[in-house]
Amino acid sequence: MNRMFEEAVQMYADQGCDVEKALAVVRKTPVSIHCWQGDDVGGFEHPGATLDGGGIQCTGNYPGKARNIAELRTDLEEVLRIVPGTHKVSLHASYGDFGGKFVDRDEIEPKHFDSWIDWAERNGVGLDFNGTFFSHPMAASGMTLSSKDPKVRAFWIEHEKRSRRIADYMGSKLGIPCILNTWIPDGMKDSPMDKYGYRKILKQSLDECFAIKYPASHMRDALETKLFGIGAEAFTVGSHEFYMEYAARNGQMPCMDLGHFHIGEDVSDKISSILLFHDEILLHVSRPMHWDSDHVVLFNDTVRDVAQALVFSGKLEKANIGMDYFDGSINRIGAWAIGVRAMEKALLEALLSPQQRLVKLEENGKGFEKLALSEQQKVLPFGAVWDEYCRRCNVPLENELVPEIEGYEKKVLNGRN
Repeated sequence: MNRMFEEAVQMYADQGCDVEKALAVVRKTPVSIHCWQGDDVGGFEHPGATLDGGGIQCTGNYPGKARNIAELRTDLEEVLRIVPGTHKVSLHASYGDFGGKFVDRDEIEPKHFDSWIDWAERNGVGLDFNGTFFSHPMAASGMTLSSKDPKVRAFWIEHEKRSRRIADYMGSKLGIPCILNTWIPDGMKDSPMDKYGYRKILKQSLDECFAIKYPASHMRDALETKLFGIGAEAFTVGSHEFYMEYAARNGQMPCMDLGHFHIGEDVSDKISSILLFHDEILLHVSRPMHWDSDHVVLFNDTVRDVAQALVFSGKLEKANIGMDYFDGSINRIGAWAIGVRAMEKALLEALLSPQQRLVKLEENGKGFEKLALSEQQKVLPFGAVWDEYCRRCNVPLENELVPEIEGYEKKVLNGRN
């Protein structure tokens, strides 16, 4: 241990914080790394696939985008090499290994993800899964599971059923539960006349999708709420209220995406309520800017508040933390690394908070003292503890990160141009 870290350990101990305990907890807390940052949410259903709607938009054309599964896996391996901690990798259904053939969404099978399972096993990570309900002709109307067209609705119900089967298969093969997240873009640009009708159809579709129960040791379902999106500014069928009610009644977990609410809403404040009534929660951590824009996550107050809410609830182990952003305007490996490391920093900082002392001060009406202690925490040498965490995980320190990524860009990414 270096001198700065030893001094930091003592300073945190003086505040009643156990650095070694915090390091042990953060190291074993999984953070799920999203595959879609590496290729701008293109997927591998078609060569050179790009987004074509569904309320999702990735901007930028920075050189070096992954063009196939092999390149994406190489990039993910580089990310795993430079971020500390325990990780999973989250896949969308459109990222299957289809062998160069087109396989429609209602025809995907577990075998299309065998090579991903083998890859995950070699790299010591679990897998999470997401049905892909956008960028498809059957989603052109803006409606999928809530569509009033029986043909469209049946197509997407089958896709969801198959996605759940694949998630169960992944979890059973890897021995790590796979979180199956369901997000659909369904909504309208202007206010519809039949809000109740669309939501009734969505409920019926979900009932059919979730009719089969899978072991929780293999897969677990999450439902992602949303306020609005591009082309769905006025009405989102799967609103926060809809999915909270549905998940509570059917034993599923809600997925809270930091970008799916008004900018002024405090997502961290929702966590303590949700964890009172749900056994688990899924978080999609992004950085919205004026709307659900999925900017690269930073170690900012919003993410720190979310981490603190998880830690202070005493139910960190019940939280499934997934990253969800995509920026094609900067080095994609750098974007991945910055965001994942930011989430890890937030968790570590929250674990280094003198929670019991803060609570006691609050209960005793010591408002000034509580604020003063909180302020003291902000100037403690957190950076020394973070650097030690990176050393123990054998990943680059903060001042080593840029050269590492620039070296990978010169060696690997530039060859793709």
